[in-house]
Amino acid sequence: MLKKLRVGIIGAGGIATAAHIPNYLKCGEKVEIVAICDVIKEKAEKLATEFNIPHVFSNYEEMLENIQLDAVSICTPNKVHYPATMAALNEGCHVLCEKPPAMTAKEAEEMAIAAEKAGKILTYGFHFRHAPHVEVLKRFIDGGELGDIYAARVTAMRRRGIPGWGVFTNKELQGGGPLIDIGVHMLDTALYLMGYPEPDTVFGVTYQKLGNKKGVGLLGAWDWENFTIEDMARGMITFKNGASILLETAFAANVEKHDVMNVSLMGDKGGADVFPLKIYQEKHDTLIDITPSHLSKKDWYETELERFVDACLEGTTPLSTGIQGVYLQKIINGLYESAEKGEAVKMGENVTV
Repeated sequence: MLKKLRVGIIGAGGIATAAHIPNYLKCGEKVEIVAICDVIKEKAEKLATEFNIPHVFSNYEEMLENIQLDAVSICTPNKVHYPATMAALNEGCHVLCEKPPAMTAKEAEEMAIAAEKAGKILTYGFHFRHAPHVEVLKRFIDGGELGDIYAARVTAMRRRGIPGWGVFTNKELQGGGPLIDIGVHMLDTALYLMGYPEPDTVFGVTYQKLGNKKGVGLLGAWDWENFTIEDMARGMITFKNGASILLETAFAANVEKHDVMNVSLMGDKGGADVFPLKIYQEKHDTLIDITPSHLSKKDWYETELERFVDACLEGTTPLSTGIQGVYLQKIINGLYESAEKGEAVKMGENVTV
């Protein structure tokens, strides 16, 4: 059993800087960040200096070949998730890959199979799962308080929240827009709370109505002239157990509130909204609402990174698994395919990993 986890960071952008590196360091003696790489080496060098990381590379394959690592965080544009994960697993590393899992379901399945064959952990950066709201609600669900959850509504809506930094509006590098950036978080949260049922059919529509025009940006200016993603996506997902999810997500839409992230669940014994957490039930011929008087203030990323480290050191199963990544990626790709074809899409054969 490992006593200290030797970690490498692939990608030196915002998520590595704000979430991964600082929270690895909070793990204290359990973790040593020994290497970092980025195609823009100056970015990696800057973080290496700031956080005292001894080895810097501009190529992740070179880093993996030359530095003995136990685990890596993959904090790159989505297009790099698959090749970087496969390379890291091939070198015997555990992997925490940022969301979404990959660009295609086939890639996600190959990643899950590679992790299983290597006997290594593959988990994804769905930090909303680690929110205290979700943890409390999961206990209620596991205790049968909501009964059979047969319907959910997923919302990730911004009024004018198009990212003007990074490659968020570049379809070639990201694979899509709000659906795979913010919508995917709420979709994963819903699926997790519903027990990750197997998808059956999806119907999706996407729009590009505001992002390709100059306008007000509540997150700053963006490159509207080279905007190649959708700015809104909507969809319906049905599952083989009869459940369904309605989804709506946007970087920019003419709505009242700027940043709404929520999952609503409906079961035959109760329902719930997650953000903020409120549970709805009928008891003793009375409709009641249940709200927690206190929730932990611990940073969700801190919990996520801490649990990943412990899973690697102790050999336990992480909260997010490779097989769940496959199901999620199938749904995402199915929604985009449906939007392109203008018709519902069947999810195909069962995933076996």
